[in-house]
Amino acid sequence: MAKKTIIPFGPQHPVLPEPLQLRLVLKDETVIEALPAIGYVHRGIEKLAEKKDYLQNPYLIERVCGICSFMHSLAYCQGIEQLMKVEVPARARYLRTIWSEIHRIHSHLLWAGLLADSFGFENLFMQLWRSRERALDIMEKTAGQRIMLGTCMVGGVRRDVSPELLAEVLVTMENLQRDFDHLIPVMLGDYSVKRRLKGVGVLSQQQAQDLGAVGPVARASGVARDLRETGYAAYGDLGVKGIAESAGDCYARADVRMSELYQSIIIVRQAIKKMPAGPISVPVKGNPDGEVISRVEQPRGEVIYYIKANGTKNLERLRIRTPTYANIPPLLMMLPGCQLADVPVITLSIDPCISCTER
Repeated sequence: MAKKTIIPFGPQHPVLPEPLQLRLVLKDETVIEALPAIGYVHRGIEKLAEKKDYLQNPYLIERVCGICSFMHSLAYCQGIEQLMKVEVPARARYLRTIWSEIHRIHSHLLWAGLLADSFGFENLFMQLWRSRERALDIMEKTAGQRIMLGTCMVGGVRRDVSPELLAEVLVTMENLQRDFDHLIPVMLGDYSVKRRLKGVGVLSQQQAQDLGAVGPVARASGVARDLRETGYAAYGDLGVKGIAESAGDCYARADVRMSELYQSIIIVRQAIKKMPAGPISVPVKGNPDGEVISRVEQPRGEVIYYIKANGTKNLERLRIRTPTYANIPPLLMMLPGCQLADVPVITLSIDPCISCTER
């Protein structure tokens, strides 16, 4: 009779970029139970946001996550704008959309490279991250920074993008599409990749709904929920539809993210084509009062910002629910029954970001 063994996976592991520990209960090489151990990161960001002026907070909020930083500040600013009934100029909404989608491209490419690295495909890892540099370069040209853009503010954006730079963005989109046409068939069509991803870490549609999965994890299991369809920023003018698959395995989650890379290119092109002229911000006077929930579709899924204001310059409460927090219970459902060698791949398939989960 096989003996049960408990081993720790993380918080330090060669293929795990985040400080998450899973205590795996094994019978031979098969996982029969997984218990999470979190709490390795704590920065007190939510509390610090209550101590700073609400207009200063976008700089702080961007540092919740270094991969989808702009979308955090967008969710925060949209919540404050809703409380204060601020009408954001159309050009600012379009610029917010462009920066959001370039962030999505860089985030998905970062994830794809880490996934390739997790099963030893080093060359694919380097090629994917080389393409990611194109997205980072264009963010640096348009915003002055590669990751923490600092461009989103309550009432609009801080920087405009000239027609010449918008033309450069379009050239970058063309280059990225050529890269994707070459790399994604390798990512999804290679025999070894399919063997490592297909039928591994299956999450059914019912399980995804019951456990509250979000983002590509939910959409890969047939739950077609994408907050961009609600029309925030300029998405309402661009006809964005969520991309969904039905298999619910690691391959389906990879397929959804790779399809979203192409979708992001299309969205950026449309936003530049329809870009209206006009101001990029409006003056914001007074202090917010009341409470609001603001939601944005990040690369990993829905992020929720609960903001409670009291009519002063300091917020009474800020609470953030990140997508990785929502996707940890589905991860624990995927692991039992898998082989120990598949644990890193399944864990990375939810695209975990523990640093933004534990603020």
